[in-house]
Amino acid sequence: MRKPTDPERLYLDFDGFFASCEQFAHPHLRGKPVGVVPFAGVGTTCVIACSREAKKRGVSNVMMIKDALRICPDLILQPQNPDLYRRAHNALLSEIAMVIPIDAVKSIDELTCRLDPSQQQHPLAVGDAIKARLLKLVGPWIKCSIGYAANRQLAKMACKAGKPDGNMLWHPRDMPGPLLALRLADVPGIGKNILHRLWAAGVVGMDDLLATQPKQMRALWGNVTGERLWYALHGYDVQPPVSERGMYGHGRVMPPDHRSLAAVKPISRLLLVKAARRMRRDGWSASRLHLWLGMWEDSWSGSVDMAAISDDPGILDALEQLWGKARRALPPRPVIARLGVTLGELSRTDRRQLDLLTNDEPIRQRLEKVTEAIDHLNRRYGRTVVSVGPWTPPPGDHAGGKISYTRIPRAEDFY
Repeated sequence: MRKPTDPERLYLDFDGFFASCEQFAHPHLRGKPVGVVPFAGVGTTCVIACSREAKKRGVSNVMMIKDALRICPDLILQPQNPDLYRRAHNALLSEIAMVIPIDAVKSIDELTCRLDPSQQQHPLAVGDAIKARLLKLVGPWIKCSIGYAANRQLAKMACKAGKPDGNMLWHPRDMPGPLLALRLADVPGIGKNILHRLWAAGVVGMDDLLATQPKQMRALWGNVTGERLWYALHGYDVQPPVSERGMYGHGRVMPPDHRSLAAVKPISRLLLVKAARRMRRDGWSASRLHLWLGMWEDSWSGSVDMAAISDDPGILDALEQLWGKARRALPPRPVIARLGVTLGELSRTDRRQLDLLTNDEPIRQRLEKVTEAIDHLNRRYGRTVVSVGPWTPPPGDHAGGKISYTRIPRAEDFY
């Protein structure tokens, strides 16, 4: 495996992206502590993102609103606007691509680039050019941190070490010096469970981690991920494995006045249809549907098998079966705070295996044509004008278009 002698990777992370976008779009929020929240007028949820000003006051992401207001009484609660973040993401990527080609978009606010040989000699100049372009064309409200290193893993860690608004270079000749100042928990890929495994094995600091062997790391992780991390931390050119799509789904935190069975069910239908649209758009069919309902002190989940379908009527019929199971299992008048629907066990629609026992091919083809016609009409008019059954958007809207950090929605995800 090759070990670069120059920094070959750039990793960019926008600082407080959601809150920065709100400050960019709304001048009255600039320079003030801002907390982005899921819904307007609801004080029982959490702050999903906060501005630099709020962070300086002690507010953090995923902090309960009541706790955030106690720390920062003048915190401005701004309802989320996912479509704004999507449009900002696309515009910012266009500007960055004028400076350096983008190799991979990792999330709504993170991306990575490859440095060409000339850029490897002066990597900080690339970041300076990106920051100068964004300052000129966007203004000072949306800022980013940038890291450079031999591979993507180290570049991401350098980026994080330079936050906020940093331009941090970890040159291969200086390694592993910068790593020794970090905690194990600062390493992407080391979560709570892995951390406890490392402690149990006597690995309590970065120097211990770097002194391990590749096969030892593989054993601690229980798979090849640990071995890959070892090579990445030691500066090798580790390429990320190609990942395959495993599921399509959506989740939703329910507003306080929409936590009954009667209120949650139509929203589950809407979320499922939006997930199915995305699945069809990518050419997949699903053989399993999963429904999850989260209550304050308990949860319920169930799944049902399907015959590798992608049409809305068939998928919604499967959802009805799951709701029948849920009604029989849940206590009377449950309070459902969270909801999730997932389409899994995917297979390519154009490679569907016929089931000789059910012989559902004629029915499936007819339902797929109906669904295709519905999708065409909705795309043409830019909104949901036709649906199978009721279409009941929840309060706060954005159902199915919510930013999940790991998925960047398209315009059609918002209708």
